Amino acid sequence: MVGAAVAAVLAGPWLERRYGLAAFGAWRTLLVAIVMQGVPFLVLGTVVSSAIGAFVPARAFAKILPRNPVLAVPVAGAAGVVLPGCECASVPVASSLMRRGVAPAAALTFLLAAPAVNPVVLVATAIAFPGRPEMVAARFGASLVTSVAMGWLWIRWGREEWLRLPAGRAEHAPGAGRLEAFRLGLQHDFLQAGGFLVVGAMAAATFNVLVPPSVLEAFSGSPWLGVLVAAALAVLLSVCSEADAFVASSFTGFSPTARLAFMVVGPMVDMKLIALQSGAFGRAFALRFCAATFVVAILCCAVVGGVLL
Repeated sequence: MVGAAVAAVLAGPWLERRYGLAAFGAWRTLLVAIVMQGVPFLVLGTVVSSAIGAFVPARAFAKILPRNPVLAVPVAGAAGVVLPGCECASVPVASSLMRRGVAPAAALTFLLAAPAVNPVVLVATAIAFPGRPEMVAARFGASLVTSVAMGWLWIRWGREEWLRLPAGRAEHAPGAGRLEAFRLGLQHDFLQAGGFLVVGAMAAATFNVLVPPSVLEAFSGSPWLGVLVAAALAVLLSVCSEADAFVASSFTGFSPTARLAFMVVGPMVDMKLIALQSGAFGRAFALRFCAATFVVAILCCAVVGGVLL
């Protein structure tokens, strides 16, 4: 599928001229835009992931995080505040943290919090909604509460058999130096996650081309349907968390709570993130975790939006 996507991008101009496929040109442009938007952050995530595996001893995490997973979850959520990045970067980092002995609940909390509450995202939200500090506060509060709630829910109902970590990482290679382990880990993580990023981008671009705007306008007037539609749009459009506030601000027909749902759901559940989680942790995990995150995020947005907006 990745090879087909590359061929479609390269052959796109010729196909458009020969057959007049304007829709295909739009699809190709959206595909390239989503991939190019995500690749820098994916590189950042795989570099951090490989560095953790090659240079950071496992005992370091035992010193930083509380041993009790219930207490480790909010600490991991707070750690997401200080690390700029998007959802493409958080998946390989969370995977590496689990391999280094961090409790899955804490790693998953960090996975959700890092792309949603970091300073870059909050500043972008303030710029996209000038004179609306309550929107920034609502996004921060709803995103952090969703992340921590999902970590605690995993402690209560999560099962280890749902979570599959990839094997054969360089950090376990016998006799390999640290720089060589870093290189092999970076190569392994980037090639694996990059393929799933392209697959998710293809799905998002297809939705953008096939669904007309008039379908969305029919639901924007209803408060509850507007929230659900905005959340579903966040999943399908797959906009990077650093840019989604500007897209949300353009949804003038939607209520403030619906636009909040778009910004909270997007960094936690979108097409490329579902694909990345499927590749990193297995399809059984991704389907359950993303579905639960979607529901919890909408509920948190309804509560926080009702209070602050």
